[in-house]
Amino acid sequence: MTQPRTEPPEGQLPSARDDIALDTAALRVLAHPVRLALLNQLRRQGPATARQLARQFDLDSGAASYHLRKLAQGGLIEEDTGRGNRRDRWWRALHAGSQHDPAESGGPEGRAYSRAVALAAAENLRRAATQIVPVIADEWFAVSTFSDFTVHVTPDELAVLKGELAAVVARYRERPAADGSAPVIVQFQAFPAEGPAAPEPAP
Repeated sequence: MTQPRTEPPEGQLPSARDDIALDTAALRVLAHPVRLALLNQLRRQGPATARQLARQFDLDSGAASYHLRKLAQGGLIEEDTGRGNRRDRWWRALHAGSQHDPAESGGPEGRAYSRAVALAAAENLRRAATQIVPVIADEWFAVSTFSDFTVHVTPDELAVLKGELAAVVARYRERPAADGSAPVIVQFQAFPAEGPAAPEPAP
């Protein structure tokens, strides 16, 4: 699914090689779906002000500024001092993406972050349904997809599946952008379709 393209100045988007492995402190900062959405927007579209982001996400500009400061304190974004002024501060992302391995850093912070990721993904789909699908160009609509699949796998097999799909996406992220390209959101969620079964009552 594509979003309307906004061409950032050359060098303003971090490279896919600059991904960050999230530590506990960063997981805590990103355990809020609004912060995650703002960070992802800066990563996709380049530097922006709090007021610009507030309009895009239907936020109060003060709330957007607060969340941006939290992201900066977590080392995920920084002020773009070459732009704007004291009244209109610009912010830019420091990394192209975030890496979180639940096997290494699960716990409450990892679960809270994963919950925020799921909520942000749901918001992306809502915005796609209301703002993008109705007006997307035919050539992009023809190659877009909204699909989900159910597979029966073991935990080990799911880990392999996740790695294989991530490798495919990585190939596209690391190559130079071709003429006629546009930012495209690729979402992949993988989790059990049901929670753990309730224990059998004691005889």
